[in-house]
Amino acid sequence: MALKVLHLECGRHWYGGPVQVFYLLRGLQERGHENLLLCPQGSAIAQQARQVGLRVQEMPYRGDLDLRLTLYTWRTVRAEQPDIVHLHSRRGADTWGALGARRGGARAVVLSRRVDNPLRRHPLNRLRFGPLCDKIVAISEAVRRVLLAAGIPAEKVVCVPSAVDPRPYDQPDRRAELRAEFGLPAEARLVGVIAQLIPRKGHRFLLLAIPAVLQQYPQTYFLFCGQGPEEARLRALVERWGLTEQVIFAGFRSDIPRLLAGLDVVVHPALREGLGVVLLQAMAARRPLVATNVGGIPEAVRHGENGLLVPPGDSVALGVALCELLADPDRARALGERGREIVETKFSPEAMVEGNLRVYRELLRE
Repeated sequence: MALKVLHLECGRHWYGGPVQVFYLLRGLQERGHENLLLCPQGSAIAQQARQVGLRVQEMPYRGDLDLRLTLYTWRTVRAEQPDIVHLHSRRGADTWGALGARRGGARAVVLSRRVDNPLRRHPLNRLRFGPLCDKIVAISEAVRRVLLAAGIPAEKVVCVPSAVDPRPYDQPDRRAELRAEFGLPAEARLVGVIAQLIPRKGHRFLLLAIPAVLQQYPQTYFLFCGQGPEEARLRALVERWGLTEQVIFAGFRSDIPRLLAGLDVVVHPALREGLGVVLLQAMAARRPLVATNVGGIPEAVRHGENGLLVPPGDSVALGVALCELLADPDRARALGERGREIVETKFSPEAMVEGNLRVYRELLRE
């Protein structure tokens, strides 16, 4: 039976969450299901969705506290009468969207949860994770454990891992090309961190690890790709610690497959992480990984198999792990190849789409 699904995604930029929503929209469309995407005006996902022929309805949206989201969702549900309303955003958007869906008479409401932030046993959380939604899709077992610890019934939470389409990451080697772009020596080692410049991504601890790496490998450079409120603070630390020659702020990048093909190692020093889509992208690009042992990261990065894991906030361990991979290119290459195998078997878009479809069908049967 073909389903009609209304998706609410409030992210404006082409980060991990909207990318996952796009994979789901495209996969459902390929299977003959009807989708409608409700999203903010001018958001990146609106453009991407229209390019593949998906229906999009844009709305004015001022942020997580914009209560008009309830009205937009209510009107859309009343007009479209979807089988499923799938909420993909949080920080208020999930609550206002769920209220609108319920007021509009939605048959079933699904909420995706992508972060492993601890949840308080707060009345608002009991409301949005209780009567307002019928099922919660956690993107990793770590996120599922957080929800269960907050008192949400186990039968209400399903784990469907995030995904990455590996095909765009089949790139030729772009090391020389990337070094030329940033004016680096041909023999330079290039370590990349691709993440929003926000505190929980742990950039500060990478900066603390860099001097130890440079002692052993002085021709190593660090590419910070992303934007965010921490940029000024991080730039000040780079200046204060004398790292301006080795750390490059590359800003937001829309060419991640090309970028990954030019890196030697990808590092992800996060303090919290639901799973980490960029890790899956790096694995698809056959890049070796150094990441922290937090949240859902160990579900993607298997220590000694496709990367190295270190404790969060441990700059010494981070530096040691980076040096291990820089010292042994053959090992780094083998870790990268194994990462590609793991992505293809466990984190494919097909598996993610089918997992969400099972949730939809179970709810409609109930």
